[in-house]
Amino acid sequence: MAERARQRLAVHAAMAQALAGGETAAAIAAVAGDLAARFDAGGTLLIFGNGGSAADAQHLAAEFTGRYLLDRAPLPALALADNTAAVTAIANDYGFEHVFARQVRAFGGDGDAAIALSTSGASANVLEGLRAARELGLLTIGVTGEGGAERMRALCDHLLTIPAEQTPQIQEGTMLVLHTICELVEHSLFGG
Repeated sequence: MAERARQRLAVHAAMAQALAGGETAAAIAAVAGDLAARFDAGGTLLIFGNGGSAADAQHLAAEFTGRYLLDRAPLPALALADNTAAVTAIANDYGFEHVFARQVRAFGGDGDAAIALSTSGASANVLEGLRAARELGLLTIGVTGEGGAERMRALCDHLLTIPAEQTPQIQEGTMLVLHTICELVEHSLFGG
């Protein structure tokens, strides 16, 4: 068992090292810069995804509205899977593929931003949410695994691709990227 644990941790370390190398750090910095500018101008961040990605969206919203590392003013961020009444009503009345798009249209506008999380890049409701965000002029940011990049690329101003194929590693990389974005946004807006 200890050997399997070592192997598993080595897979994570290799993925994190791949994120740290190449152009990913510059791409993360670009996302954080654009997102900080939206927050600074009074914009709101809408975040969405399914399953583990919904939990990651909630986690990120909490980091922005609460705090990440610095004691600072709250930043407006909403995880769109939080309102189960809205999610289930929209799914029932319009279809599950519309649960994020309708909320983006309800809460989003010019000057806001959207982060879409999908390990596969194939979730119809995530793609529809991105389409709605693009139509409304939101800054669109996608985070996905290597296999999902082509599906999401045309819908995103920024697309961050996690260098992994298995869902658990994509989720781990996603949270590392999201935490890095939080830190950079905080530093940009509040110093520290």
